[in-house]
Amino acid sequence: MSTTDNTRRHRLLFGSLEGYQKKWIRPDVIAGLTVWAVLVPEALAYATIAGVPPVVGLYAAVPSLILYAAVGSSRHLVVGPMSATAALSAAIIAPLAGADGGKYVALSAVLAIATGIVGLLAGLIRLGFIASFISEPVLKGFIVGLALTIIIGQVPKLFGVEKSEGNFFEQAWGVLRHLGDTDWRTLAVGLLSLAVVLGLKRWLPLVPGSLLAVLLGIAAVAAFGLDDKGVEIVGHIDSGLPSIGLPGGVGFDDYVDLLGPAVGVLLIGFAEGLGAAKTYAAKAGYEVDANRELLGLGAANLGSGLASGMVVNGSLSKTAVNGGAGAKTQVSGLVVAALTVVTLLFLTGLFENLPEATLAAVVIAAVIELVDVSAMRHLYGVWTERLGSIYGPAARADFAGALAAMMGVLLFDTLPGLVIGIGVSMLLLLYRASRPHVAALAKEGSLWVDAERHPDLATRPDVVVVRVEAGLFFANADHVKDSIEALCTDETRVVVLDAETSPVVDVSAAEMLMQLRDTLGRKGIELRIARDIGQFRDTLKRASDGGKRVGVYPTVGEALAGLEDKR
Repeated sequence: MSTTDNTRRHRLLFGSLEGYQKKWIRPDVIAGLTVWAVLVPEALAYATIAGVPPVVGLYAAVPSLILYAAVGSSRHLVVGPMSATAALSAAIIAPLAGADGGKYVALSAVLAIATGIVGLLAGLIRLGFIASFISEPVLKGFIVGLALTIIIGQVPKLFGVEKSEGNFFEQAWGVLRHLGDTDWRTLAVGLLSLAVVLGLKRWLPLVPGSLLAVLLGIAAVAAFGLDDKGVEIVGHIDSGLPSIGLPGGVGFDDYVDLLGPAVGVLLIGFAEGLGAAKTYAAKAGYEVDANRELLGLGAANLGSGLASGMVVNGSLSKTAVNGGAGAKTQVSGLVVAALTVVTLLFLTGLFENLPEATLAAVVIAAVIELVDVSAMRHLYGVWTERLGSIYGPAARADFAGALAAMMGVLLFDTLPGLVIGIGVSMLLLLYRASRPHVAALAKEGSLWVDAERHPDLATRPDVVVVRVEAGLFFANADHVKDSIEALCTDETRVVVLDAETSPVVDVSAAEMLMQLRDTLGRKGIELRIARDIGQFRDTLKRASDGGKRVGVYPTVGEALAGLEDKR
């Protein structure tokens, strides 16, 4: 095999380990220990959300961690069971399985396999470009909304009160209604755990605060018998490794039926995982590959399903724990996988005494830094009066997309929130594209500049030179035509369209220019075009009606040459 082939193979498998340095071993191992301490109880909890036995969450974690590390492109992303996809799994499987518990578990594994197949196919045919339709502001809003949802879901465990169902606001109202039922011991354990994690992160960042908080919580239960005094703990966990292979009791039709729902599961998992991966890649200064992320997510789900697991995806909270603990590469994920195997074999009893309040504190501490208020404020601040006058409500398109994604997640759940954010972002983009700025120009030396920005420059009453700050196409053709006509006066003799800032024109816009030529011609005004480039020139030439083309000139100056100055 050639050196090139070896390099390609090396980059395909375990790419995050390329150029691994010995000094990274310690932070990777510490991060792995910290994530393990969070992943085990979370995996147990998310399995119950999916409606399967708690141990299924651990079954899913091991293969997904190993296979993502082998195929994925992020050095920090932790893949495993998550609340959003777990809840979606339950919603998909419950109507199909009915009261048959065995079939429910089997179909949950089938859904993971179907999601894996869809993810692998999407990655192989390079559908990662779909991520291009999810803008960074929309991802930011999505992550903020998801982080807030995760936090409010953990608050009842922190206070020892009943959790309310529904969206973020319904859950928040439920917390307020049940504050009188707060168990003071549970709250004390939760707040002390939160103080340990946040305090060590701030003042002693080299100490794994989450791991220490978990160990202290378990020790407190053992020392003071807190579980007998109202403090909820994780409880019994089955031990042993899962069986490997296709789930029994299901047929080929079940796989086919679940392929459609698997697309929705994959989309949610891809969005959350990609958002988390990009967040920590930006912090560490490397790039993630959207197609590799699809492949990694597909492989992780396929492995989970074949190991009697459930659907998995990139975890925002555990990736935050991983990054905060100092992870450098996916070695941390492999450490988590190894420790989870050890847990299944020997340590399930240890986590049975973990207070749920401590678990909630660890999760809250992990995601609270992702509630990036300053980033939202920055997006809101990208605005000027001029932009507002040009684009109106679409002037803050990026902020609107981020806010729509955040509120969509808070009000309607994860997938609807993402779709709403993308939809609002695309609508505002189309709105702005349909209303480009048409600037009247004035001459400053050898340059033609926006006259509104340079009111001190003189203009000729018989000449209107305009620039459209966008490509010309069907959606903005009428707006451009009306704007140019509005700039003309009774004294206007020539209109020159400086086309340098309009790289493309479609047939509809070319026909609009012919109509504008005729409309202005009836008023005694000649339309000329200057500095047409590339596709604009080609399309205009082929779309023009015979010999009645608009006059085209290399420069604005040449377009105006020969005109008598009647100022």
